[in-house]
Amino acid sequence: MTLAHGPQTLAIPGPSIVPERVLRAMHRASPNIYTGALVEMTRSLVPDLKRVARTGQRLAMYIGNGHTAWEASLANTHSRGDLVLVPLTGAFGRGWVEMAEGLGLRVETIDFGTASPIDAARIGERLRADPAHEIRSVLVVHVDTSTSLRSDLAAIRREIDAAKHPALLQVDAIASLGCDRIEMDEWGLDVLVAGSQKGLMCPPGMAFVFFGERADRARETASCVTRHWDWRQRADPPTPSHRFNGTAPTHHLHGLRESLDMILEEGVEAVWARHATLARAVWAAFEAWERPGGVRLNVRERAHRSHAVTALALPGHGTRLREWTERHAGLTLGIGIGMAPPDDPRWHDFFRVGHMGHLSAHSLMGTLGCIGAGLKAIGVPHGEGGLEAAAAVVAGG
Repeated sequence: MTLAHGPQTLAIPGPSIVPERVLRAMHRASPNIYTGALVEMTRSLVPDLKRVARTGQRLAMYIGNGHTAWEASLANTHSRGDLVLVPLTGAFGRGWVEMAEGLGLRVETIDFGTASPIDAARIGERLRADPAHEIRSVLVVHVDTSTSLRSDLAAIRREIDAAKHPALLQVDAIASLGCDRIEMDEWGLDVLVAGSQKGLMCPPGMAFVFFGERADRARETASCVTRHWDWRQRADPPTPSHRFNGTAPTHHLHGLRESLDMILEEGVEAVWARHATLARAVWAAFEAWERPGGVRLNVRERAHRSHAVTALALPGHGTRLREWTERHAGLTLGIGIGMAPPDDPRWHDFFRVGHMGHLSAHSLMGTLGCIGAGLKAIGVPHGEGGLEAAAAVVAGG
């Protein structure tokens, strides 16, 4: 017998659940892309996306995923042979490294492992050891979804400034925009990249690059930029077709308009608060369930945990738990990424719980209940009281 018939729940760290409101907004005939309602509606997205990113800077939109945003940010700010510094806290920092290397950039990394956030002081030390200012950018993943580590962007900015170094601070907020607090202008971020498929609650397919004046000055000499990646024609399009270098992603735009309406109706700070409370409920459940040889939170200090995703170790049983919850409970959990190579048996020791975007206490408690049932079903050691601990957080939320 299976109890998976009925509503299915996706609890992976992106793509997140697409709300019914967004799906209904997208369910329409193809519109005119040259004039009229779609063009005006697209213009309305720009100030509202900036409200979510907390910035008055410029915005370029691309058709693509987060990797698209990585390449666009680098192409507009760098020339082949430039040196970039990349602090690593998981697989997605390494992904940005590969993108930079593919563009012919030189890359230097500082690896902080998979359980510790970026130590901003070490960034400052490295920049002070670069009197010739060879390092052109520091590329930081705010929340690495492979490890669920969240790093302190404001602290990194302070270290760059204290070193009196001109390196751009470029930030991957793909997993954190619309989930964790982001303050592009207050924190002094030069470039911020994001995607549509996580906190923005839309299907994957749109990428966003917010950029400030210092970054745009780098565009003047960047030889990696091409017509397709050029953020200037997208940020200030002379015609509607220039915004996307061709046909617009029409139905994604309608969905994004609806998702932004939902975020702004709730309030950006209220969205952050909801994610923070529900994240604490997740942590409370797993802290109660932790036992030697059983499930274990990857990030030990709460201050360094993402509010959008939680990475967990379950030695010998991570894949078994995921398979059980999907087959028997209709719940899909995230695979473990970046903790071990896919051909390494330890790859099966990890899983992730996504708690981002269109998420309520009701849906989260159901997710946690199914995980608790799965732990019992596959016979791994675990403590009691996980759901009660999560409910206490929700009750006091």
